[in-house]
Amino acid sequence: MKNIIVYGSEYGTTKAYADKFSEISGIPLVNSEEIKSVLDYDTVIHFGGLYAGGVKGLKKTIKSIGDNARLIVVTVGLADVNDTNNTDNIKKSVKKQIPEAIFKNTKIFHLRGGIDYSKLNLAHRTMMALLYRKAKTLPEEKKTAEVRAMIETYNKAVSFIDFESLKQISEVIE
Repeated sequence: MKNIIVYGSEYGTTKAYADKFSEISGIPLVNSEEIKSVLDYDTVIHFGGLYAGGVKGLKKTIKSIGDNARLIVVTVGLADVNDTNNTDNIKKSVKKQIPEAIFKNTKIFHLRGGIDYSKLNLAHRTMMALLYRKAKTLPEEKKTAEVRAMIETYNKAVSFIDFESLKQISEVIE
């Protein structure tokens, strides 16, 4: 079987996971911005950071994948991956981004990443400031795991990277 790892990373956390998975699995990897086509691959493992409900680089991967390929989507975000409400919301969002013909051969995994506000570009810092202000005013019962994580980590540098969590992905690669 011919496999490839594609990653979409804005600030490096997703790339760190993709690099480590490539190292332990021996599967080559490519930045989503550099892919032309992944039609020749049986399995495409897409690592993508979560940004505003989307998975970085996934759209480009989807455009270049064959209908019969197996797709493994690995999302990397700030919120707790053990919170089922959070992961269910992510799965719903991912499903909307993938055509049904491809989704039927798709597995989805969630990893916890990190954030360093000092490295955010101006647009992202501004967006996060606006989201933070809005999130702080929400009633406690309306705060999702993602919102709570954003409030707790606002204006800090935090990393929840756990390379051990890659084992679950290794188990589905044959």
